[in-house]
Amino acid sequence: MQNKMSGSLNHAMIDGPAGRAAQEYANQFGQPGFHDITRAYIEQNYAGYTEENQETWRTLYDRQMEYLADHASNVYLSGARNIKLVRDHIPYLSGPKSVNTFLMPLTGWQSKAVPGYLPAKAFFACLARREFPTTIVIRPKESIDYLPEPDIFHDIFGHVPLHADPTFADFLQTYGKAALTTDDPHHTERLSRLFWFTVEFGLIREGGRNRLYGSGLISSPGESKHALTSKEVDRRPFDLEAVCNTSFEIDHFQPILYVLDSFEQLRDAMDTYAKRLLDAARDNAHV
Repeated sequence: MQNKMSGSLNHAMIDGPAGRAAQEYANQFGQPGFHDITRAYIEQNYAGYTEENQETWRTLYDRQMEYLADHASNVYLSGARNIKLVRDHIPYLSGPKSVNTFLMPLTGWQSKAVPGYLPAKAFFACLARREFPTTIVIRPKESIDYLPEPDIFHDIFGHVPLHADPTFADFLQTYGKAALTTDDPHHTERLSRLFWFTVEFGLIREGGRNRLYGSGLISSPGESKHALTSKEVDRRPFDLEAVCNTSFEIDHFQPILYVLDSFEQLRDAMDTYAKRLLDAARDNAHV
């Protein structure tokens, strides 16, 4: 898996010996002798952020929050307040004023710094523990509107506020546990589509309007507006089977989006799918 991001980022934060060792462990996770996912985690090394990095955070925060105040899910906005998401600086992942300090008492979730992309099994293992693997570098200023790869703005600003909601938090852990149970390429592909069209690019109906909750929409100044206003977007009612049968591409604005009625709908659909996978795993174990 790719472990670097494009652009003029400060790779010293992730490319040292600790970062390389963590990435190598993550790449082998699930093989004999590689079952401790915590060895894929690294320190945030906060001193590595430059003033330009901090300025990028503030710029993105200001641009997005102005729009999201009236267009994001109320669950997202409430979560951002509850974890004390800050505008003035890139958030800390540890320490007395970190996002984890406020998040942990709410749902038991934590954000854990990683050196880059994690392979699927390693990623699922994190979610199953209520731990979200968090990229710690931030996008370059020249890519401020859209970046295909995740960065700390995408991960913390985009993802983490929803982890403060008990219903969404339960869904995401169930997703991780279910995904860990299967090596069937068919189900792996279906689960990746489910994640893409919900966690990354989901819409939800609140107060009679479509609102944003997927992190790819929340964290992208360009795509957040496109998702709600473009006539080129096909906004479909959420249906688990339809979502799992819809393919996607990552390198352009999304032409198809699915709209939830509620996060309970998502949690319950995931519970049903997880039971199918777990039952199949038990049956295979007895063969």
